[in-house]
Amino acid sequence: MSQNSPRLNLPLLQPSQAQKHVTHNEALRRLDLIVQLTVVSTSATTPPPAPAQGDVYAVADSPTGDWSGHAGKLAAWLDNSWHFLLPELGWRAWDQSSNSLKRWDGSDWVEPPSATQNLPGIGIATGHDTTNRLSVRSPATLLSHEGAGHQLKINKADAGETASLLFQSNWTGHAEMGLSGDTGFSIKVSADGSNWAEALRFDPATGSASGAAVQNSADDTTAGRLMRADFGYGPGNLVGTVTQSGGNPTGAVIEQGTTPNGDYVRFADGTQVCTATLATTACTNGEGAIFASAQQTWSFPRPFATGTTPALSGSGGVASRFLGFDEPTDAEVGLKVLSSASDTTTLAPTVLAVGRWF
Repeated sequence: MSQNSPRLNLPLLQPSQAQKHVTHNEALRRLDLIVQLTVVSTSATTPPPAPAQGDVYAVADSPTGDWSGHAGKLAAWLDNSWHFLLPELGWRAWDQSSNSLKRWDGSDWVEPPSATQNLPGIGIATGHDTTNRLSVRSPATLLSHEGAGHQLKINKADAGETASLLFQSNWTGHAEMGLSGDTGFSIKVSADGSNWAEALRFDPATGSASGAAVQNSADDTTAGRLMRADFGYGPGNLVGTVTQSGGNPTGAVIEQGTTPNGDYVRFADGTQVCTATLATTACTNGEGAIFASAQQTWSFPRPFATGTTPALSGSGGVASRFLGFDEPTDAEVGLKVLSSASDTTTLAPTVLAVGRWF
């Protein structure tokens, strides 16, 4: 008959054995130590100076003192001496120093593996439910990298579903951003959690922005809205080609140019200014005439709007010369230079026309 049990190595009573209580008590003492095993520490290397009766330590590597040569064993303080037991693979012990459950893997005390797949839910400092299967209650939540970048992925089943971040105050939603009902990214806001305004929306094909926070037309001057490039003006379109549609500006604010007939400036509101320095001319007159004159035709560098009459002015080149104008068309005007009969100087007149281009 074996002297000890095969699993816990407990001493067994033998036939006709004297002092059976000694063997029985030794078996009970071992059971008292290893059943519901609790250890003061699983990383102890130095015996404590004043252990309590029944204290058990899991001796770590390189122990000293009375524990020398007993690395990996359980050291129990009983009847003023240390008793050593070798743990078996899979034994579990509560580590009082770390307040955690440990398992003997044959060489070290480690935390038991826990199931992490297909859990019904996880609640950290709070409870989870069937909708919020992951619930966290804390001042902050950190998601960090593993040596490079880090992505937070929110996936939905199809385009008609929602993948978004919802921001609440006292459990009432006030802001949401993400993919809501389609694949266009949007930002929505609400004052009461029931009525929502789509402040910004980005087209997934073009990246163009729209929504209540953006101008919806060229004449939209609602305070606080973002200006659209095609409705507003900035360094890129302040000076360029002015255009219009139905009387509303659709191009740049100012257009300036030069043609063989002079210079012009067009403004987005329809105003056009044309200037020119004409060819030099000398005034001539008949015998006995008081005034000398010369005639020219000025073709405007850019035509004015059909049916409009521009305002004309100019100079004959010096203060003693004057200009007279015929009735202008939208494209040209005839003019006459007048001077005294004795003034035969060859001078270049300057002209100015102001009107509308639409």
